[in-house]
Amino acid sequence: MSSSAEPAHLNNNQRDTLLRVFQHPAGHNIEWQAVLSLLGAVGSVEERHDGKYLVRIGNEAEVLTRPTHKDVDVQQIVDLRRMLTGAGYRAVVEELEAEGKEA
Repeated sequence: MSSSAEPAHLNNNQRDTLLRVFQHPAGHNIEWQAVLSLLGAVGSVEERHDGKYLVRIGNEAEVLTRPTHKDVDVQQIVDLRRMLTGAGYRAVVEELEAEGKEA
């Protein structure tokens, strides 16, 4: 795991959001603002002129659309898992779960 995937730079809320993104089955009450906070801590988030968000984590970039409601939907969770896994954060989640810090 690279040093960029170390959880030390994440605050408690961001760690909780990270754990919830990887929960199975996918949760339906992960707030968009919490996701933006997590993504800003692990990568970069840029709001575009069209109201969408360009997110970069590691070598991946994805354009995300703000959900209609305050919570992200299941497809967004799937996309987040893929991006975060590619950046090494699945291992971080497994480590946190092993330490008993489940959400």
